[in-house]
Amino acid sequence: MEQKIQEINNLDELAALYASVFGKNGTMTARLKEMKNLDPDARAALNTENTILRDAFKTRQTELETAALTAQLAAQRVDVTLPCAYEMRGALHPLTQSLSEISAILESFGYALKTGPEIEDDWHNFTALNTPAHHPARDMQDTFFLENGNVMRTQTSAIQIRSMQEDGVPIKIFGIGATYRKEMDATHSPMFHQIEGLYIDRDITMRDLIADVREFLARFFEIDNVELRIRPSYFPFTEPSMEIDIKWHGDKWLEIMGAGMVHPNVLRNCGIDPDVYQGFAFGFGWDRLAMLKYGLDDIRKFYDGDVRWIRNNGF
Repeated sequence: MEQKIQEINNLDELAALYASVFGKNGTMTARLKEMKNLDPDARAALNTENTILRDAFKTRQTELETAALTAQLAAQRVDVTLPCAYEMRGALHPLTQSLSEISAILESFGYALKTGPEIEDDWHNFTALNTPAHHPARDMQDTFFLENGNVMRTQTSAIQIRSMQEDGVPIKIFGIGATYRKEMDATHSPMFHQIEGLYIDRDITMRDLIADVREFLARFFEIDNVELRIRPSYFPFTEPSMEIDIKWHGDKWLEIMGAGMVHPNVLRNCGIDPDVYQGFAFGFGWDRLAMLKYGLDDIRKFYDGDVRWIRNNGF
């Protein structure tokens, strides 16, 4: 019987044979019913035979099931060399990606991240930044005014004021956030993003400012030899003030950011003695940097919500 069990190669045939031996009318079932009439040695022999046959059936069943599963898996094997179907996956928005890169670079320089409210009072947005009510520089910004006299933040410089008042000096921070002005075209948006750096300590000079800016731009744009052009400019909260240009793709110069040494009046407004401490500030739109890095010509594409644009541009 054991030999016969081993010769079966089909689970259905094995089940039929098992039924003929151990089923209700099976041969072994009938013999077990007569066990009471056997002597002790015959009973022991029958029990042993019963156990051996059951184990043989179980072993063969396992072998046949394993063989069937192996054959099934072989038939369903995936050909990994075939081209896969296109899968739609999420991706970081280019502004988010560029912000992560910018933040990582500035933090590696020792700047700490700070944020502030997007709705600001007049003091933090204008007056503390050396722009009192009569100052003509207020006309340089098309501001969104609210009914209670507050404004939609026109610049993230307000974060610098809050940080100096709250943390004191020395201080080395960068602020990020959305800013708002009444302007809309291919290179301007009514809501755009700024990043501003501030470093106040003893004996800080313009050399420190230019060194940080140069290294930052080299890392962000992955340029070994960054060429900068420093032009005198005017901002009410820095003195001297400058515009910084970068040489871009040959002999083309692009304005990249504004910067300067923090105006003594700004330090005084924050309770800091300008005869003891001095420092610099710089600011830029990270939208603008992202446009340059990714070769875009219209800032509005960042905000129109068309995911096809992000996919087509490889982000």
